[in-house]
Amino acid sequence: MTPRKKRLFTGLQPSGQLHIGNYFGTIKPTVNLFLKQEGFLMVADYHALTSLKKPSELRANIIENTKDYLAVGLNLENATLFQQSEVQEHAELAWVFECLVSVPFLMQAHAYKDKIAKGIEANAGLFNYPMLMAADILLYDTDIVPVGADQRQHVEYAREAASKFNSAFGETFVEPQERIQEAVAVVPGIDGKKMSKSYGNTIPLFAERAEITDAVMRIVTDSAGDFPEHVYAIHKLYKSEEELKPLYEEYRNNYKTLKELLAEDVDAFIKPLREKRKTIDEITVKNVLKEGAQKAREIAAKKMEDVRKKVGVTL
Repeated sequence: MTPRKKRLFTGLQPSGQLHIGNYFGTIKPTVNLFLKQEGFLMVADYHALTSLKKPSELRANIIENTKDYLAVGLNLENATLFQQSEVQEHAELAWVFECLVSVPFLMQAHAYKDKIAKGIEANAGLFNYPMLMAADILLYDTDIVPVGADQRQHVEYAREAASKFNSAFGETFVEPQERIQEAVAVVPGIDGKKMSKSYGNTIPLFAERAEITDAVMRIVTDSAGDFPEHVYAIHKLYKSEEELKPLYEEYRNNYKTLKELLAEDVDAFIKPLREKRKTIDEITVKNVLKEGAQKAREIAAKKMEDVRKKVGVTL
C-alpha cells in the first residue's frame, strides 16, 4: 500500500490590501511550500469575524486577497484553496473540541492574553478561536502546519485537541507538527517602523508605478548620515548585497537617486504580478473557491461522520 503523502494546511485571513511586507513575510513562503507539497490553503473568513464587523468589507477582502494569491503564482495543482465558511464542519468540530478543553486552558492563548493585558474586552469568538483553528487543521488529517516561531502555540493547541479526543473516543485525528518558517527580517515601512497597514506606512504589493514612486520617495532618511538605512533595507529584498554595495557607494550622499533606483527595482518586480492580477476576474475567483470547497467538504464530511459516530450523536 502506497503511504499517504504528507499534507500541509495553512490559512490566510482576509484583511484587506496587502503590501510588500506581507509578501516577503508570509505570501512568498506559503506559495513556495505548495510548489512541491500538497495541502489546503483556507481563506479564514470566520476567524476574521472576531475583529471585522463590516460585511461589505469582508466580502471584498475575500475576493481581493484570493486574487492576490492567484496573481503571485499559487500552484492550484497542489493547493486546494477554499473559503472556511463554505465547510460547515469547521464550526461543528470546533464545538466538539470546546466540550473537551477547559476554560483555564483557553485563557492561556496568546491572542486572548494580549487583549486582556491591553485592557481590551475580548469577545467569545476570540476566546474560542484556538478550538476553531484546531478544527481547521484536524479535519484534513494535516501532517504539517507552516507557522512563524511566534505562532507555534496554534499547532500545540491543535495537538492537544487531537490528543484529548483520541483518548476519550478512540484514535481519530492525526497530531500535526509545526514547520517553523525561516525568520524573515522585519520589512521596514516608509517611516522606519515595521511595515504595517495599521501604521499607514506601506508600499502596496500590486501598486502602480506612480504609487510606488510616491511611497519610496517618502521613505524617511537620516539627514545626519550619508547612508539611507531604511532605503537599503527595502532594496535588499529585490537585489543582493553584492549588487547593491557599489551603487550605494557611488551614490552615498545622493538619497534622491538611490530612492529612484529602488522605485525602479520595486516596479520591475511588481509589474508582472500587477498585470497578471488584472486578468483575474471575480468569476474566476469564485470558481476557484467553489472547486476548492467541494474538495474540502468531501474530506471534512467524511471525518465528521466518523466523529459523530464516536461521540454518540449518530443513532
